[in-house]
Amino acid sequence: MVPARTMMKMLGAVLATVLATVACQPEQAPAPSAQDALDEAAYQMQQQAWRAGRLADLTKPDGWASLVGFHWLDAGTHRVGSGVDNGIHTSMGPEHLGLFTVRGKQVGFVPDAIVMVDGEPQIGAATLRIDSDAAGPSKLVFDGGKGLATVIERGGRLALRVKHADAESRLQFTGLEYWPGGRDWQVAARFVPHAAGKTLPIANIIGTTDEVPNPGAVEFERGGKTYRLEALDQGEGTLFLVFADRTNGRGSYGAGRFIDAPKPDAQGRVLIDFNQSYNPPCAFTAFATCPLPPPENRLDLAVEAGERDYRKRAAPKPPTEG
Repeated sequence: MVPARTMMKMLGAVLATVLATVACQPEQAPAPSAQDALDEAAYQMQQQAWRAGRLADLTKPDGWASLVGFHWLDAGTHRVGSGVDNGIHTSMGPEHLGLFTVRGKQVGFVPDAIVMVDGEPQIGAATLRIDSDAAGPSKLVFDGGKGLATVIERGGRLALRVKHADAESRLQFTGLEYWPGGRDWQVAARFVPHAAGKTLPIANIIGTTDEVPNPGAVEFERGGKTYRLEALDQGEGTLFLVFADRTNGRGSYGAGRFIDAPKPDAQGRVLIDFNQSYNPPCAFTAFATCPLPPPENRLDLAVEAGERDYRKRAAPKPPTEG
């Protein structure tokens, strides 16, 4: 969240820039009205605040950029740690983290290192919640608070997700780049509800498929054509849009992008802000599990707004001889 004082400073700076631009317009060009300038300044402030929040969330110590491991936890016992003698070898963390025992959807854990589970020191055996639990997954913290492990379920299988604040992908994060976009990419759409309880099969980049609640679709027009996107409900109070478009692999991430759109108002109206379309975690790390755009959401449209593809820091070249 950006503080109000900072927001006002941002608005003042953006407004000054907009007004200066207006003043420098050629005489023959009609000058925008003061209201147009204020609207543009408010739009720029909104987008800058959203981008700042997006970057902070992505790169926080337990954000997506800190993800360092994804390990399947099949039925049985698994010794986990960074030592080579473990059945599940983590890239970071203590040499021996502990013993995980899986029976159905029940996961037991016995630590072999100093760990915290849900904020409390863990000495003996514990039962860990998984991410489908109403209370969310148990948080297993290690390395003095830098490491975090949780148990997640994907495609009916359990897996261990590992994050670490010292992940190279976080410490060497290169920043986010955006398409030019603009206010014309804030699109008014109409919500078309589906029958209650409808789901949509959503394939995942790891090869699994999940049935996801699909409350309806959103329809919008651009360039005289009507487009439609199926909306998903992940229980976060928004319409989750997973879409592909003509820029995928041509400036945008190849496997599509996401948008969190507000739920419709009483008249079924929805504002889709393509300027706030963002890359899935898989654009930043090889250890994420990301939904792929369903066939219904592949737009025959180049969405030149929102995040561009992430460009990782180039690996250093080996020294040359001589």
